[in-house]
Amino acid sequence: MKKFLYWFIAVLVTLVLSVYQRMTGPTNPKRVTVEVNGENYKQRLPRSGVQEDEILTLKGVPSDVEAQLHYRRYPTADEYTTVDFQWEDGAWKAALPVQPVAGKLQYYLTVDGKDYPADEPLQIRFRNDISAGILIPHILFMFAAMLFAVYTLLLILTRKKYKKWLKITVVTLFIGGFIMGPLVQHAAFGPWWTGFPFGTDLTDNKTLLSFLFFLVALATLKWKYNKWVTLLAILFMVVVFTIPHSSYGSEYDYSTQQIGTAQGE
Repeated sequence: MKKFLYWFIAVLVTLVLSVYQRMTGPTNPKRVTVEVNGENYKQRLPRSGVQEDEILTLKGVPSDVEAQLHYRRYPTADEYTTVDFQWEDGAWKAALPVQPVAGKLQYYLTVDGKDYPADEPLQIRFRNDISAGILIPHILFMFAAMLFAVYTLLLILTRKKYKKWLKITVVTLFIGGFIMGPLVQHAAFGPWWTGFPFGTDLTDNKTLLSFLFFLVALATLKWKYNKWVTLLAILFMVVVFTIPHSSYGSEYDYSTQQIGTAQGE
């Protein structure tokens, strides 16, 4: 019964962390509410696109309004290009032109004379499509690493044997972060690794730092204070994995026509 409870808590915590990371990530669609004639229309504006024009569709917005799309390459000093939304198949539609791999556009909408988002323009980054055979194992192994880490934490807190699960955590983290992770990065953008010492990609760097903490925990397995080292490694992993996914990731430099890593989001 206790084991079932431990696993239930571990799964719950892992799901909460995963959902939080996805919702706060810079590539997750931005939820915007468009107001027309006193009516609200909820929209999901994309912040990630594959290698084709990204079609924006204003869902539910009436046909008797005016809507424009404004965009420019990012980061550049280009002037915004403005195009009108066209009424097609019962909805307003406009296209963001495809960019080079890791290329970004900055954009916003004007609907019925109001700008959306109201605070600042959005950014959308283009990438290659990633096969499910690469992406799904990466997600599963990273999910498993967090799951096993939380389970190990519960064992430590309840003074149960934990070292077996520490080892399993390290193995799954290595496979997910350092085998499948680079495969996903390469498939999406070209480079294999954009963290230290080659770049500032927070996804790569937080995986690297977390793994180093776990290596220290493994190296001190026979030390009587190992549980505290392991506890620290797990807590560090939980903290860094709340950092939004893909922050400071690959970014195409339009001036050099090369892919680097973003210096800001």
